[in-house]
Amino acid sequence: MSLPPFLLPLLLVVASFLAMEAVAALSHRYIMHGWGWGWHRSHHEPRPAGRRGAAAWFEKNDLYAAVFSLVAMALFVAGSLLWPPLWWIALGVTAYGVFYFLFHDALVHRRLDLGWVPRRGYLKRLVQAHRLHHAVEGREGCVSFGFLYAPPVERLRAELRAKGTLAERS
Repeated sequence: MSLPPFLLPLLLVVASFLAMEAVAALSHRYIMHGWGWGWHRSHHEPRPAGRRGAAAWFEKNDLYAAVFSLVAMALFVAGSLLWPPLWWIALGVTAYGVFYFLFHDALVHRRLDLGWVPRRGYLKRLVQAHRLHHAVEGREGCVSFGFLYAPPVERLRAELRAKGTLAERS
């Protein structure tokens, strides 16, 4: 019995999409809040008033998205020229990037006006959890998780209390 021809590509896209959540969580914890803090710091600071155009919209942290985009582009090229399964992996990485932008940048950080704020359910939890991540000044003592999965908010609050880093504004 042979597999339907669409099954392997579909599995590669889904598996790479899911793997990107782990890559994002680990990158965020150990790179962005570690040796790569120089770029990521801009994401944790208020946006300066009076900036216009691209300077008002972009932050240094967006360089991480550019790096991940270059990786995805390299995978597309390698998949086209060397090993076709890499193309489907690149598609999963790219799909994760789109979801990251829509949920993290647009919904959570409101970098796009979607005209909607989630009032209940998982998306509300995602927004609340991410706000708890930003409730800590600086890079130390934050709660850490991926970008599309958020642990229960009460668990994150308990973790911050245990660390002694829960700020008043959360």
